[in-house]
Amino acid sequence: MTVSDPDDHYLVAPLSSGRQLTRLVQGVDHTGASVDLNVVEERPLTIFLNGQEIVTAMTIGDYPEYLALGFLRNQGMLRDADDLLGVDYDEDLETAVVRTASTTTYEEKLRKKTRTSGCAVGTVFGDMMEGLQGVTLPATSLRTSDLYALAARINTTPSLYMTAGAIHGTVLCQGARPLVYMEDVGRHNAVDKIAGWMLTHNVGAADKMLYTTGRLTSEMVIKCALMGIPALASRSGFTAWGVEIAQQVGLTLIGRMRGQRFVCLAGENRLIRDADPAQIADEPRKSARKGGTS
Repeated sequence: MTVSDPDDHYLVAPLSSGRQLTRLVQGVDHTGASVDLNVVEERPLTIFLNGQEIVTAMTIGDYPEYLALGFLRNQGMLRDADDLLGVDYDEDLETAVVRTASTTTYEEKLRKKTRTSGCAVGTVFGDMMEGLQGVTLPATSLRTSDLYALAARINTTPSLYMTAGAIHGTVLCQGARPLVYMEDVGRHNAVDKIAGWMLTHNVGAADKMLYTTGRLTSEMVIKCALMGIPALASRSGFTAWGVEIAQQVGLTLIGRMRGQRFVCLAGENRLIRDADPAQIADEPRKSARKGGTS
């Protein structure tokens, strides 16, 4: 699938309401006054690969098929060569079964697990660096004018975060256009849903960028690299291992994006500085979006 539609509408926009994504809860504030607050719902999703149960993830439940596909793809349990038959989702049983025409090599992946620094379920199977050997991302240029345009658009898009908070967002972008905006209780879930969408629609990665509200951890960098996406940006900060891996695989890594400000710790040579920061409106210290100082 080639994304060439000149229309700048999202191909997948965030679901800011409906589909039982939030629940109205009554409480009291610091003065003792009654308040009604929308809070994000969590529900389990058990992912199967053929007949093998793999993991149960806590998720908001909006795109279970994409989440299942993307999770298995990003864990290396589902590869491009595998003949994918489809995904069977059962809402009542809260299960998603990914089916392939032949058996896959997932057994070794189940032998050891490493918990990552992500929120909710962030399990990486086996050696976290497995699969990165030999990975060199395309040296795709990134215009700072696109960065500023994306940040302004994404941070004002109606979303579940703006409705209820307590959630992460990740956006697949191409140039100055945000394409697919996914949210979930864990930033890794949001990335996995994008990976599942790309796999389903056969979308190339070489000219794309991921924008996330979460921290730029090793897990986020690894997922982005394994998806073949050459740039990753966030409003939040970095971890040292995330930076090291980004430098190793040639990923452009940009954090602390707020208004006219950002910091690039990997891939600075691929930035095209075609926008004057002085002409970009800076954000107030307290912003409607999360994550500027972590």
